[in-house]
Amino acid sequence: MMFHPRYRVPARRFTRGLAAVFLLLGLLPTAQSQNLTVFAAASLKDALDEAAARYQKDKGHGGRIAIAYAASSALARQIANGAPADLFIAADLDWMDYVAQRNLLRPGSRVNLLRNEIVLIAPAASTVALELKPGAPLVQALGRQRLAMADPDAVPAGKYGKTALEKLGLWAPVANKVARTENVRAALLFVSRGEAPLGIVYRSDAVADKNVRIVAAFPAHSHPPVIYPAALLSGGKNAEAAAFFDFIRSPAAAAIFRRHGFVPY
Repeated sequence: MMFHPRYRVPARRFTRGLAAVFLLLGLLPTAQSQNLTVFAAASLKDALDEAAARYQKDKGHGGRIAIAYAASSALARQIANGAPADLFIAADLDWMDYVAQRNLLRPGSRVNLLRNEIVLIAPAASTVALELKPGAPLVQALGRQRLAMADPDAVPAGKYGKTALEKLGLWAPVANKVARTENVRAALLFVSRGEAPLGIVYRSDAVADKNVRIVAAFPAHSHPPVIYPAALLSGGKNAEAAAFFDFIRSPAAAAIFRRHGFVPY
């Protein structure tokens, strides 16, 4: 597969398209819907799906928990544009701030839920070895191929990755060799399929896919801490939202998140 280094879906077109997709999938409820609707960063999919299933089993909750996964940037814009949801879990503080600045969070509900780590990955069969430090031969390791990463201008995983590469003096050489994706799971998929030799994702993403391996973790000093904030939304209508929010902060949920590569805050 060939990638254009500057290919990117315009934000407005992407968020409109995302809304259409959510509607088709039944993830944006109508006024009559009783779904508990969660907007969550794409990297949370495996862990949060398991947590939701555990919650429903333990609590005997019969209603549907509809979870829409996408880039935090796209989800935050959807919330700001009026998309109905009860709970938002972002992959960085900036996009939760974006929603908070528009007075769309339920007062007093915002918490830091999880920590994560960004890593460099390769296909499982790859033998590439790199130490992430100034002067690392990242461009040489890519050859004529591209580095898969979420859009570094908007998506949290991409922003963290770009910041880390800049700090290490590695961004300028690879900036024109980046395959920008709409979210971190799309970057993971490119590497998992062997369509990119290297990618930047969260540790939790790498744990979720047996077709990739971690080449190296980015030094903690090279980027801001990877924090997942969560909050109830002021426009939420589902009475079950607070109970589910409590559950994802419980010891039972913490064990699930740890198993998927996250660190409870």
